[in-house]
Amino acid sequence: MYKDGKIWVANNENGENVFLLPKMANRHGLVAGATGTGKTITLKVLAESFSDMGVPVFLADVKGDLSGMVKEGVDSEDMQKRIQKFGLDEAGFKYQKYPSTFWDVFGENGIPLRTTVSEMGPLLLARILGLNDLQSDILTITFKIADDNELLLVDTKDLKAMLNYISENSKEFAASYGNISKVSIAAIVRAIVALEMAGGDKFFFEPALNIKDWFTTGEGGKGMINILDSTSLINNGKLYATFLLWMMSELFETLPEVGDLDKPKMVFFFDEAHLLFDDAPKLLMDKIEQVVKLIRSKGVGIYFVTQNPRDIPDGVLAQLGNKIQHALHAYTPSDMKAVKAAADSFRENPNFKTADVIQELGVGEAVCSFLDEAGTPTVVERVKILPPQNLMGGIDEATREKEIKQSVLYSKYYEPEDPDSAYEFLERKGIADAEAAAKLKAEEEAAKAKAKEEAAAAKAKAKEEAAEARKKKQAAKTVGNAVVGTVGREVGKTLGGKFGKFGKTLGGNLGASLGRGILSTFFKS
Repeated sequence: MYKDGKIWVANNENGENVFLLPKMANRHGLVAGATGTGKTITLKVLAESFSDMGVPVFLADVKGDLSGMVKEGVDSEDMQKRIQKFGLDEAGFKYQKYPSTFWDVFGENGIPLRTTVSEMGPLLLARILGLNDLQSDILTITFKIADDNELLLVDTKDLKAMLNYISENSKEFAASYGNISKVSIAAIVRAIVALEMAGGDKFFFEPALNIKDWFTTGEGGKGMINILDSTSLINNGKLYATFLLWMMSELFETLPEVGDLDKPKMVFFFDEAHLLFDDAPKLLMDKIEQVVKLIRSKGVGIYFVTQNPRDIPDGVLAQLGNKIQHALHAYTPSDMKAVKAAADSFRENPNFKTADVIQELGVGEAVCSFLDEAGTPTVVERVKILPPQNLMGGIDEATREKEIKQSVLYSKYYEPEDPDSAYEFLERKGIADAEAAAKLKAEEEAAKAKAKEEAAAAKAKAKEEAAEARKKKQAAKTVGNAVVGTVGREVGKTLGGKFGKFGKTLGGNLGASLGRGILSTFFKS
Protein backbone atom coordinates (compact mmCIF):
# COMPACT_ATOMS: atom_id res chain seq x y z
CA MET A 1 0.00 0.00 0.00
CA TYR A 2 1.29 3.46 -0.90
CA LYS A 3 1.51 5.64 2.20
CA ASP A 4 3.35 8.91 2.84
CA GLY A 5 5.37 8.52 -0.36
CA LYS A 6 6.57 5.07 0.65
CA ILE A 7 5.52 1.47 0.04
CA TRP A 8 3.90 0.06 3.14
CA VAL A 9 4.53 -3.67 2.94
CA ALA A 10 3.98 -5.04 6.43
CA ASN A 11 3.87 -4.42 10.18
CA ASN A 12 6.51 -5.71 12.55
CA GLU A 13 5.93 -7.44 15.88
CA ASN A 14 5.56 -4.07 17.61
CA GLY A 15 2.81 -3.03 15.19
CA GLU A 16 5.10 -0.54 13.46
CA ASN A 17 4.85 0.01 9.72
CA VAL A 18 7.62 -1.51 7.59
CA PHE A 19 8.33 0.39 4.38
CA LEU A 20 10.17 -0.17 1.12
CA LEU A 21 11.62 3.14 -0.04
CA PRO A 22 10.74 3.95 -3.68
CA LYS A 23 14.19 5.42 -4.36
CA MET A 24 15.74 2.10 -3.34
CA ALA A 25 13.25 -0.10 -5.24
CA ASN A 26 15.49 -0.29 -8.31
CA ARG A 27 18.18 -1.98 -6.18
CA HIS A 28 16.26 -5.19 -6.91
CA GLY A 29 14.80 -7.69 -4.52
CA LEU A 30 13.90 -11.25 -3.57
CA VAL A 31 10.62 -12.81 -2.46
CA ALA A 32 11.22 -16.38 -1.30
CA GLY A 33 9.39 -19.08 0.59
CA ALA A 34 7.90 -22.54 0.36
CA THR A 35 4.70 -23.18 -1.58
CA GLY A 36 1.61 -21.85 0.21
CA THR A 37 3.40 -19.46 2.55
CA GLY A 38 2.05 -16.24 1.01
CA LYS A 39 4.49 -15.21 -1.74
CA THR A 40 1.66 -14.41 -4.17
CA ILE A 41 -0.05 -12.04 -1.70
CA THR A 42 3.26 -10.30 -1.05
CA LEU A 43 3.81 -9.93 -4.77
CA LYS A 44 0.32 -8.43 -5.20
CA VAL A 45 0.82 -5.94 -2.38
CA LEU A 46 4.09 -4.79 -3.91
CA ALA A 47 2.68 -4.63 -7.46
CA GLU A 48 -0.38 -2.56 -6.54
CA SER A 49 1.80 -0.21 -4.47
CA PHE A 50 4.11 0.44 -7.42
CA SER A 51 1.06 1.00 -9.62
CA ASP A 52 -0.31 3.52 -7.11
CA MET A 53 3.00 5.36 -7.47
CA GLY A 54 2.52 5.53 -11.26
CA VAL A 55 5.22 2.91 -11.89
CA PRO A 56 4.47 0.29 -14.59
CA VAL A 57 4.84 -3.32 -13.45
CA PHE A 58 5.47 -6.67 -15.15
CA LEU A 59 4.21 -9.88 -13.52
CA ALA A 60 4.86 -13.43 -14.69
CA ASP A 61 1.65 -15.26 -13.71
CA VAL A 62 2.60 -18.92 -13.37
CA LYS A 63 -0.49 -20.16 -11.54
CA GLY A 64 -3.13 -17.82 -12.97
CA ASP A 65 -3.99 -16.18 -9.65
CA LEU A 66 -2.43 -12.79 -10.41
CA SER A 67 -5.20 -12.00 -12.89
CA GLY A 68 -7.33 -10.77 -9.97
CA MET A 69 -5.48 -7.43 -10.23
CA VAL A 70 -8.26 -6.24 -12.59
CA LYS A 71 -11.03 -6.65 -10.00
CA GLU A 72 -11.73 -5.13 -6.60
CA GLY A 73 -11.10 -7.26 -3.53
CA VAL A 74 -14.06 -8.93 -1.84
CA ASP A 75 -14.91 -8.02 1.72
CA SER A 76 -15.18 -10.78 4.31
CA GLU A 77 -15.03 -11.28 8.05
CA ASP A 78 -11.41 -12.37 7.80
CA MET A 79 -10.52 -9.30 5.74
CA GLN A 80 -12.22 -7.01 8.25
CA LYS A 81 -10.14 -8.53 11.04
CA ARG A 82 -6.96 -7.95 9.07
CA ILE A 83 -7.97 -4.39 8.18
CA GLN A 84 -8.53 -3.59 11.84
CA LYS A 85 -5.38 -5.39 12.95
CA PHE A 86 -3.20 -3.33 10.59
CA GLY A 87 -5.14 -0.10 11.14
CA LEU A 88 -5.82 0.11 7.43
CA ASP A 89 -9.06 2.10 7.80
CA GLU A 90 -7.15 5.14 8.99
CA ALA A 91 -4.67 4.74 6.13
CA GLY A 92 -7.39 4.93 3.47
CA PHE A 93 -7.48 1.26 2.56
CA LYS A 94 -10.16 0.48 -0.02
CA TYR A 95 -10.90 -2.39 -2.35
CA GLN A 96 -9.92 -1.41 -5.85
CA LYS A 97 -8.89 -2.77 -9.22
CA TYR A 98 -5.75 -1.90 -11.11
CA PRO A 99 -5.18 -1.16 -14.81
CA SER A 100 -3.80 -4.35 -16.30
CA THR A 101 -2.88 -5.73 -19.71
CA PHE A 102 -2.86 -9.47 -20.27
CA TRP A 103 -0.18 -11.02 -22.47
CA ASP A 104 0.43 -14.56 -23.65
CA VAL A 105 3.25 -15.95 -25.80
CA PHE A 106 0.75 -18.40 -27.31
CA GLY A 107 -1.97 -15.76 -27.79
CA GLU A 108 -4.60 -17.78 -25.90
CA ASN A 109 -5.02 -15.99 -22.57
CA GLY A 110 -3.72 -12.59 -23.53
CA ILE A 111 -2.52 -10.33 -26.30
CA PRO A 112 0.04 -12.27 -28.38
CA LEU A 113 3.52 -11.44 -27.19
CA ARG A 114 6.11 -11.92 -29.89
CA THR A 115 9.67 -11.18 -30.84
CA THR A 116 11.79 -12.04 -33.88
CA VAL A 117 14.57 -14.57 -34.23
CA SER A 118 17.01 -11.74 -34.99
CA GLU A 119 16.06 -9.83 -31.84
CA MET A 120 16.37 -12.93 -29.68
CA GLY A 121 19.91 -13.50 -30.94
CA PRO A 122 21.99 -16.69 -31.19
CA LEU A 123 23.06 -16.88 -27.53
CA LEU A 124 19.55 -16.98 -26.06
CA LEU A 125 18.14 -19.01 -28.94
CA ALA A 126 20.82 -21.66 -28.52
CA ARG A 127 19.71 -22.11 -24.92
CA ILE A 128 16.05 -22.51 -25.91
CA LEU A 129 17.04 -25.12 -28.49
CA GLY A 130 19.36 -26.95 -26.10
CA LEU A 131 22.34 -26.83 -28.48
CA ASN A 132 25.85 -27.99 -27.66
CA ASP A 133 28.90 -25.73 -28.11
CA LEU A 134 29.56 -26.71 -31.73
CA GLN A 135 25.93 -26.30 -32.72
CA SER A 136 25.79 -22.96 -30.90
CA ASP A 137 28.82 -21.76 -32.87
CA ILE A 138 27.18 -22.77 -36.15
CA LEU A 139 24.00 -20.95 -35.14
CA THR A 140 26.09 -17.84 -34.47
CA ILE A 141 27.69 -18.21 -37.92
CA THR A 142 24.21 -18.51 -39.43
CA PHE A 143 23.21 -15.19 -37.87
CA LYS A 144 26.45 -13.65 -39.17
CA ILE A 145 25.84 -14.87 -42.73
CA ALA A 146 22.26 -13.61 -42.62
CA ASP A 147 23.48 -10.23 -41.37
CA ASP A 148 26.23 -10.00 -43.98
CA ASN A 149 23.67 -10.70 -46.70
CA GLU A 150 21.07 -8.35 -45.18
CA LEU A 151 18.60 -11.18 -44.65
CA LEU A 152 16.08 -10.63 -41.87
CA LEU A 153 15.39 -13.61 -39.60
CA VAL A 154 11.86 -13.08 -38.32
CA ASP A 155 10.35 -16.50 -37.64
CA THR A 156 11.42 -20.12 -37.42
CA LYS A 157 10.84 -20.80 -41.10
CA ASP A 158 13.32 -18.01 -41.90
CA LEU A 159 15.90 -19.67 -39.68
CA LYS A 160 15.31 -23.14 -41.16
CA ALA A 161 15.51 -21.77 -44.71
CA MET A 162 18.78 -20.02 -43.84
CA LEU A 163 20.27 -23.17 -42.29
CA ASN A 164 19.27 -25.32 -45.28
CA TYR A 165 20.72 -22.75 -47.68
CA ILE A 166 24.03 -22.75 -45.80
CA SER A 167 24.06 -26.56 -45.74
CA GLU A 168 23.55 -26.75 -49.50
CA ASN A 169 26.32 -24.20 -50.10
CA SER A 170 28.67 -25.08 -47.24
CA LYS A 171 31.74 -25.30 -49.50
CA GLU A 172 31.22 -21.75 -50.74
CA PHE A 173 30.87 -20.41 -47.18
CA ALA A 174 33.79 -22.39 -45.74
CA ALA A 175 36.46 -19.97 -47.01
CA SER A 176 34.92 -16.97 -45.21
CA TYR A 177 33.27 -18.56 -42.18
CA GLY A 178 35.08 -21.86 -41.60
CA ASN A 179 33.92 -25.42 -42.05
CA ILE A 180 30.21 -25.90 -41.41
CA SER A 181 29.05 -29.39 -40.56
CA LYS A 182 25.91 -30.51 -42.38
CA VAL A 183 25.26 -32.99 -39.57
CA SER A 184 25.23 -30.18 -36.98
CA ILE A 185 22.93 -28.09 -39.16
CA ALA A 186 20.53 -31.03 -39.41
CA ALA A 187 20.57 -31.32 -35.59
CA ILE A 188 19.75 -27.61 -35.22
CA VAL A 189 16.87 -27.91 -37.68
CA ARG A 190 15.46 -30.84 -35.69
CA ALA A 191 15.64 -28.77 -32.50
CA ILE A 192 13.77 -25.94 -34.24
CA VAL A 193 11.04 -28.33 -35.36
CA ALA A 194 10.69 -29.56 -31.76
CA LEU A 195 10.38 -25.95 -30.60
CA GLU A 196 7.69 -25.29 -33.22
CA MET A 197 5.72 -28.31 -31.99
CA ALA A 198 5.90 -26.85 -28.46
CA GLY A 199 4.34 -23.60 -29.72
CA GLY A 200 7.55 -21.63 -30.19
CA ASP A 201 6.61 -20.78 -33.77
CA LYS A 202 3.90 -18.45 -32.36
CA PHE A 203 6.45 -16.57 -30.27
CA PHE A 204 8.82 -15.76 -33.14
CA PHE A 205 6.72 -13.57 -35.39
CA GLU A 206 5.79 -10.01 -36.24
CA PRO A 207 4.67 -7.61 -34.93
CA ALA A 208 7.39 -7.91 -32.31
CA LEU A 209 6.84 -6.37 -28.89
CA ASN A 210 7.99 -2.80 -28.50
CA ILE A 211 9.06 -2.86 -24.86
CA LYS A 212 8.27 0.85 -24.59
CA ASP A 213 4.56 0.01 -24.87
CA TRP A 214 4.81 -1.24 -21.28
CA PHE A 215 5.79 2.18 -19.97
CA THR A 216 2.22 3.42 -19.77
CA THR A 217 -0.26 4.44 -17.12
CA GLY A 218 -3.94 3.74 -16.71
CA GLU A 219 -6.89 5.50 -15.12
CA GLY A 220 -5.91 7.94 -12.41
CA GLY A 221 -2.25 7.83 -13.43
CA LYS A 222 -1.75 4.35 -11.99
CA GLY A 223 1.11 2.39 -13.49
CA MET A 224 -0.01 -0.25 -15.99
CA ILE A 225 0.39 -3.81 -14.69
CA ASN A 226 1.45 -6.10 -17.54
CA ILE A 227 0.55 -9.69 -16.69
CA LEU A 228 2.17 -12.48 -18.72
CA ASP A 229 0.01 -15.60 -18.55
CA SER A 230 2.61 -18.31 -17.99
CA THR A 231 0.36 -21.23 -17.08
CA SER A 232 1.24 -22.94 -20.38
CA LEU A 233 4.61 -21.31 -20.96
CA ILE A 234 5.98 -22.69 -17.69
CA ASN A 235 5.70 -26.20 -19.16
CA ASN A 236 8.66 -25.27 -21.35
CA GLY A 237 11.05 -24.03 -18.68
CA LYS A 238 13.80 -23.00 -21.09
CA LEU A 239 11.45 -20.96 -23.28
CA TYR A 240 9.94 -19.30 -20.18
CA ALA A 241 13.31 -18.48 -18.65
CA THR A 242 14.89 -17.33 -21.90
CA PHE A 243 11.93 -15.10 -22.63
CA LEU A 244 12.31 -13.39 -19.24
CA LEU A 245 16.02 -12.93 -19.85
CA TRP A 246 15.29 -11.50 -23.30
CA MET A 247 13.00 -8.91 -21.71
CA MET A 248 15.70 -7.88 -19.27
CA SER A 249 18.20 -7.63 -22.12
CA GLU A 250 15.78 -5.55 -24.21
CA LEU A 251 15.27 -3.12 -21.36
CA PHE A 252 18.99 -2.94 -20.72
CA GLU A 253 19.80 -2.24 -24.38
CA THR A 254 16.85 0.08 -25.05
CA LEU A 255 16.62 2.38 -22.03
CA PRO A 256 18.99 5.30 -21.45
CA GLU A 257 21.08 5.75 -18.32
CA VAL A 258 19.15 7.71 -15.70
CA GLY A 259 21.09 7.13 -12.48
CA ASP A 260 19.26 7.17 -9.16
CA LEU A 261 15.62 8.25 -9.42
CA ASP A 262 13.02 9.03 -6.77
CA LYS A 263 11.13 5.96 -7.98
CA PRO A 264 11.75 3.25 -10.60
CA LYS A 265 10.71 3.64 -14.22
CA MET A 266 9.48 0.06 -14.18
CA VAL A 267 9.53 -3.00 -11.91
CA PHE A 268 9.67 -6.65 -12.99
CA PHE A 269 8.60 -9.66 -10.92
CA PHE A 270 9.93 -13.00 -12.19
CA ASP A 271 8.19 -15.99 -10.64
CA GLU A 272 9.89 -19.41 -10.66
CA ALA A 273 13.15 -17.50 -10.98
CA HIS A 274 15.29 -20.61 -10.56
CA LEU A 275 14.45 -21.55 -14.17
CA LEU A 276 16.57 -18.61 -15.32
CA PHE A 277 19.67 -20.28 -13.98
CA ASP A 278 19.04 -24.02 -14.40
CA ASP A 279 21.66 -25.55 -16.71
CA ALA A 280 22.67 -22.12 -17.95
CA PRO A 281 26.15 -22.10 -19.57
CA LYS A 282 28.78 -19.77 -18.13
CA LEU A 283 28.47 -17.30 -21.01
CA LEU A 284 24.76 -16.93 -20.30
CA MET A 285 25.28 -16.70 -16.54
CA ASP A 286 27.77 -13.88 -17.11
CA LYS A 287 25.18 -12.07 -19.24
CA ILE A 288 22.47 -12.45 -16.57
CA GLU A 289 24.77 -11.10 -13.85
CA GLN A 290 25.82 -8.21 -16.06
CA VAL A 291 22.23 -7.22 -16.83
CA VAL A 292 21.13 -7.47 -13.18
CA LYS A 293 24.10 -5.39 -12.02
CA LEU A 294 23.75 -2.63 -14.58
CA ILE A 295 20.02 -2.36 -15.30
CA ARG A 296 19.30 -0.51 -12.07
CA SER A 297 21.07 2.50 -13.58
CA LYS A 298 18.36 2.41 -16.28
CA GLY A 299 15.73 2.86 -13.56
CA VAL A 300 14.46 -0.73 -13.63
CA GLY A 301 13.95 -2.88 -10.54
CA ILE A 302 13.94 -6.68 -10.81
CA TYR A 303 12.39 -8.88 -8.14
CA PHE A 304 13.01 -12.60 -8.23
CA VAL A 305 10.31 -14.85 -6.78
CA THR A 306 11.37 -18.37 -5.88
CA GLN A 307 11.02 -21.03 -3.20
CA ASN A 308 14.54 -20.93 -1.86
CA PRO A 309 17.25 -18.24 -1.99
CA ARG A 310 19.82 -20.89 -2.92
CA ASP A 311 18.04 -21.09 -6.30
CA ILE A 312 19.71 -17.78 -7.10
CA PRO A 313 23.47 -17.73 -7.89
CA ASP A 314 25.60 -15.80 -5.41
CA GLY A 315 26.64 -13.24 -8.03
CA VAL A 316 22.99 -12.31 -8.62
CA LEU A 317 21.86 -12.73 -5.00
CA ALA A 318 24.45 -10.16 -3.94
CA GLN A 319 22.62 -7.56 -6.07
CA LEU A 320 19.25 -8.06 -4.35
CA GLY A 321 19.06 -5.41 -1.64
CA ASN A 322 15.40 -5.81 -0.64
CA LYS A 323 14.47 -9.23 0.73
CA ILE A 324 11.26 -10.81 1.95
CA GLN A 325 11.62 -14.36 3.19
CA HIS A 326 8.51 -16.44 3.92
CA ALA A 327 8.61 -19.76 5.74
CA LEU A 328 11.04 -22.53 4.85
CA HIS A 329 10.79 -26.03 6.26
CA ALA A 330 13.79 -28.17 7.12
CA TYR A 331 13.15 -31.90 6.88
CA THR A 332 16.67 -32.96 5.98
CA PRO A 333 20.22 -31.78 6.75
CA SER A 334 20.30 -30.28 3.27
CA ASP A 335 17.12 -28.34 4.00
CA MET A 336 18.65 -27.10 7.25
CA LYS A 337 21.66 -25.78 5.36
CA ALA A 338 19.30 -23.93 3.02
CA VAL A 339 17.47 -22.35 5.96
CA LYS A 340 20.75 -21.29 7.56
CA ALA A 341 21.98 -19.86 4.25
CA ALA A 342 18.75 -17.86 3.91
CA ALA A 343 19.11 -16.58 7.48
CA ASP A 344 22.76 -15.63 6.98
CA SER A 345 21.83 -13.38 4.03
CA PHE A 346 20.07 -10.98 6.46
CA ARG A 347 21.57 -8.45 8.82
CA GLU A 348 21.25 -10.07 12.25
CA ASN A 349 18.58 -8.99 14.73
CA PRO A 350 19.77 -9.44 18.37
CA ASN A 351 16.20 -10.17 19.50
CA PHE A 352 15.82 -13.49 17.71
CA LYS A 353 17.63 -16.19 15.79
CA THR A 354 16.66 -15.74 12.16
CA ALA A 355 17.07 -19.40 11.18
CA ASP A 356 14.62 -20.47 13.88
CA VAL A 357 12.07 -17.81 13.01
CA ILE A 358 12.10 -18.72 9.29
CA GLN A 359 10.95 -22.21 10.22
CA GLU A 360 8.24 -20.90 12.59
CA LEU A 361 6.58 -18.43 10.22
CA GLY A 362 2.87 -18.87 9.45
CA VAL A 363 1.02 -18.06 6.23
CA GLY A 364 1.30 -14.33 5.50
CA GLU A 365 4.26 -13.90 7.82
CA ALA A 366 7.84 -13.24 6.78
CA VAL A 367 11.20 -11.91 7.80
CA CYS A 368 12.34 -8.96 5.76
CA SER A 369 15.03 -6.38 5.30
CA PHE A 370 14.90 -3.34 3.02
CA LEU A 371 17.54 -0.78 2.09
CA ASP A 372 17.48 2.44 4.08
CA GLU A 373 18.08 5.99 2.81
CA ALA A 374 21.82 5.34 2.70
CA GLY A 375 21.42 2.09 0.78
CA THR A 376 22.29 -0.03 3.82
CA PRO A 377 20.24 -3.16 4.59
CA THR A 378 18.12 -2.73 7.70
CA VAL A 379 18.17 -5.23 10.55
CA VAL A 380 15.96 -8.22 9.75
CA GLU A 381 12.44 -8.01 11.20
CA ARG A 382 9.64 -10.51 11.67
CA VAL A 383 6.55 -9.07 9.97
CA LYS A 384 2.99 -9.73 8.86
CA ILE A 385 2.29 -8.83 5.23
CA LEU A 386 -0.59 -6.49 4.44
CA PRO A 387 -3.62 -7.81 2.51
CA PRO A 388 -4.03 -6.69 -1.10
CA GLN A 389 -6.75 -4.28 -2.21
CA ASN A 390 -7.43 -6.22 -5.41
CA LEU A 391 -9.12 -9.60 -5.75
CA MET A 392 -7.38 -12.57 -4.19
CA GLY A 393 -7.34 -15.37 -6.74
CA GLY A 394 -8.00 -15.43 -10.47
CA ILE A 395 -10.81 -14.22 -12.75
CA ASP A 396 -13.21 -16.03 -15.07
CA GLU A 397 -12.61 -16.39 -18.81
CA ALA A 398 -15.32 -13.89 -19.79
CA THR A 399 -13.73 -11.17 -17.66
CA ARG A 400 -10.30 -11.97 -19.03
CA GLU A 401 -11.48 -11.84 -22.64
CA LYS A 402 -13.20 -8.52 -22.03
CA GLU A 403 -10.04 -7.03 -20.51
CA ILE A 404 -7.90 -8.32 -23.38
CA LYS A 405 -10.08 -6.81 -26.11
CA GLN A 406 -10.47 -3.49 -24.29
CA SER A 407 -6.72 -2.93 -24.27
CA VAL A 408 -5.45 -0.17 -26.58
CA LEU A 409 -2.65 -2.55 -27.61
CA TYR A 410 -4.98 -5.34 -28.72
CA SER A 411 -5.37 -4.06 -32.29
CA LYS A 412 -1.64 -3.41 -32.61
CA TYR A 413 -0.46 -6.90 -31.70
CA TYR A 414 -3.39 -9.27 -32.20
CA GLU A 415 -3.05 -10.03 -35.92
CA PRO A 416 0.26 -11.70 -36.92
CA GLU A 417 2.25 -10.38 -39.87
CA ASP A 418 4.55 -12.30 -42.19
CA PRO A 419 6.98 -9.78 -43.71
CA ASP A 420 9.30 -10.32 -46.63
CA SER A 421 12.30 -11.90 -44.93
CA ALA A 422 14.95 -14.61 -45.36
CA TYR A 423 12.49 -17.39 -46.20
CA GLU A 424 10.80 -15.41 -48.96
CA PHE A 425 14.12 -14.14 -50.34
CA LEU A 426 15.68 -17.61 -50.41
CA GLU A 427 12.49 -19.05 -51.90
CA ARG A 428 12.64 -16.49 -54.72
CA LYS A 429 16.35 -17.13 -55.10
CA GLY A 430 15.70 -20.86 -55.27
CA ILE A 431 13.04 -20.37 -57.93
CA ALA A 432 15.30 -18.00 -59.88
CA ASP A 433 18.24 -20.40 -59.59
CA ALA A 434 16.03 -23.31 -60.67
CA GLU A 435 14.72 -21.33 -63.61
CA ALA A 436 18.26 -20.30 -64.56
CA ALA A 437 19.45 -23.89 -64.26
CA ALA A 438 16.47 -25.10 -66.30
CA LYS A 439 17.14 -22.44 -68.92
CA LEU A 440 20.83 -23.36 -69.06
CA LYS A 441 19.97 -27.03 -69.31
CA ALA A 442 17.45 -26.31 -72.07
CA GLU A 443 20.04 -24.24 -73.92
CA GLU A 444 22.61 -27.00 -73.55
CA GLU A 445 20.12 -29.60 -74.74
CA ALA A 446 19.09 -27.33 -77.64
CA ALA A 447 22.75 -26.85 -78.55
CA LYS A 448 23.31 -30.59 -78.40
CA ALA A 449 20.21 -31.22 -80.50
CA LYS A 450 21.29 -28.60 -82.99
CA ALA A 451 24.80 -30.05 -83.17
CA LYS A 452 23.32 -33.52 -83.59
CA GLU A 453 20.97 -32.22 -86.27
CA GLU A 454 23.79 -30.45 -88.06
CA ALA A 455 25.95 -33.56 -87.84
CA ALA A 456 23.11 -35.65 -89.24
CA ALA A 457 22.53 -33.11 -92.00
CA ALA A 458 26.22 -33.02 -92.82
CA LYS A 459 26.32 -36.79 -92.84
CA ALA A 460 23.26 -36.93 -95.09
CA LYS A 461 24.74 -34.32 -97.38
CA ALA A 462 28.03 -36.20 -97.51
CA LYS A 463 26.14 -39.39 -98.21
CA GLU A 464 24.15 -37.63 -100.92
CA GLU A 465 27.29 -36.14 -102.44
CA ALA A 466 28.98 -39.56 -102.35
CA ALA A 467 25.96 -41.11 -104.04
CA GLU A 468 25.98 -38.35 -106.63
CA ALA A 469 29.69 -38.86 -107.17
CA ARG A 470 29.15 -42.58 -107.56
CA LYS A 471 26.33 -41.89 -109.93
CA LYS A 472 28.50 -39.54 -111.98
CA LYS A 473 31.35 -41.98 -111.83
CA GLN A 474 29.09 -44.80 -112.99
CA ALA A 475 27.74 -42.65 -115.80
CA ALA A 476 31.24 -41.71 -116.82
CA LYS A 477 32.25 -45.33 -116.57
CA THR A 478 29.31 -46.37 -118.73
CA VAL A 479 30.10 -43.73 -121.34
CA GLY A 480 33.77 -44.59 -121.15
CA ASN A 481 33.04 -48.26 -121.48
CA ALA A 482 31.01 -47.55 -124.58
CA VAL A 483 33.58 -45.25 -126.13
CA VAL A 484 36.65 -47.24 -125.13
CA GLY A 485 34.93 -50.50 -126.00
CA THR A 486 34.01 -49.16 -129.42
CA VAL A 487 37.48 -47.79 -129.99
CA GLY A 488 39.06 -50.98 -128.74
CA ARG A 489 36.73 -53.01 -130.86
CA GLU A 490 37.57 -50.99 -133.99
CA VAL A 491 41.29 -51.16 -133.21
CA GLY A 492 40.97 -54.88 -132.54
CA LYS A 493 39.05 -55.39 -135.77
CA THR A 494 41.64 -53.49 -137.73
CA LEU A 495 44.48 -55.47 -136.24
CA GLY A 496 42.61 -58.78 -136.29
CA GLY A 497 41.32 -58.23 -139.81
CA LYS A 498 44.65 -59.11 -141.11
CA PHE A 499 43.93 -62.62 -139.99
CA GLY A 500 40.60 -62.95 -141.68
CA LYS A 501 37.01 -62.62 -140.50
CA PHE A 502 37.52 -64.72 -137.39
CA GLY A 503 40.54 -62.69 -136.40
CA LYS A 504 38.59 -59.50 -136.90
CA THR A 505 35.82 -60.61 -134.57
CA LEU A 506 38.24 -61.95 -131.99
CA GLY A 507 40.37 -58.85 -132.19
CA GLY A 508 37.33 -56.58 -131.82
CA ASN A 509 36.14 -58.43 -128.71
CA LEU A 510 39.59 -58.49 -127.17
CA GLY A 511 40.08 -54.82 -127.92
CA ALA A 512 36.76 -53.87 -126.35
CA SER A 513 37.44 -55.94 -123.19
CA LEU A 514 40.95 -54.60 -122.86
CA GLY A 515 39.73 -51.03 -123.23
CA ARG A 516 36.98 -51.48 -120.61
CA GLY A 517 39.41 -53.15 -118.21
CA ILE A 518 41.85 -50.27 -118.46
CA LEU A 519 39.00 -47.76 -117.93
CA SER A 520 37.66 -49.70 -114.91
CA THR A 521 41.10 -49.69 -113.29
CA PHE A 522 41.25 -45.91 -113.84
CA PHE A 523 37.90 -45.25 -112.14
CA LYS A 524 38.81 -47.40 -109.17
CA SER A 525 41.91 -45.37 -108.66
